[in-house]
Amino acid sequence: MTLIDGKAISEQVKQEIAAEVAEIVARGGKCPHLAAILVGHDGGSETYVAAKVKACEICGFKSSLIRYESDVTEEELLAKVRELNEDNDVDGFIVQLPLPKHISEQKVIETIDYRKDVDGFHPINVGRMSIGLPCYVSATPNGILELLKRYQIETSGKKCVVLGRSNIVGKPMAALMMQKAYPGDATVTVCHSRSKDLVKECQEADIIIAALGQPNFVKAEMVKEGAVVIDVGTTRVPDSTKKSGFKLTGDVKFDEVAPKCSYITPVPGGVGPMTIVSLMKNTLLAGKKAIYQ
Repeated sequence: MTLIDGKAISEQVKQEIAAEVAEIVARGGKCPHLAAILVGHDGGSETYVAAKVKACEICGFKSSLIRYESDVTEEELLAKVRELNEDNDVDGFIVQLPLPKHISEQKVIETIDYRKDVDGFHPINVGRMSIGLPCYVSATPNGILELLKRYQIETSGKKCVVLGRSNIVGKPMAALMMQKAYPGDATVTVCHSRSKDLVKECQEADIIIAALGQPNFVKAEMVKEGAVVIDVGTTRVPDSTKKSGFKLTGDVKFDEVAPKCSYITPVPGGVGPMTIVSLMKNTLLAGKKAIYQ
């Protein structure tokens, strides 16, 4: 069993990006600039945004953080999005989700200029991804592809089961795993809360990508010997032994599943660090105008 070390790979990718940025700047080019909008004080969002700002420093990017209280109006937020669309110094920006209930996330996503949409959530980027055109691929699926690539995990012709059908992970992951590319060329099945033979599907899978948000859902009897298991779940489960009072728990019951796997990602330290690195890679592409002019 090989443990897929997302933390080590993410550090490696950040160093590669930093070297490229240093080269761009040395040639008199512009340093990539990522902006983030954060609304309210959600604990998870705060942690994520802080990690993104830190990653920008390591990669040599310029970063801006724009904060609003949770009672900001939708119109005020959309006005800021339009302002960032027009700001030539900002190469890419994100609006940290989730947003307060009175703001339409979809409206915000669609207002972002797709050429600066480094989260890869705009319908134009999603559409281009689904037909295999160059675009900003959303961060978590992109990070998973990077892990499969760096560990040279065979995907062609393999049976891949994706657990979950969210717009952020499940759907794009399924689309990417069946593209004519590496990693890809897999036979993909998407399972969700309405799937009848979910356990049987998992038992037949060479690769399981679990993105349900249900702690310890995937158990040993659902996984065949030698399978590759990618755990996207990060649920905060109460734990009195931890200083924070909780521990991050994946969708996979790691201790019992790991011995059966050829490769498995831990939680934390697997997919999570790669998500932030993917955002950095998209920002670099935006800075270089590599996808859209």
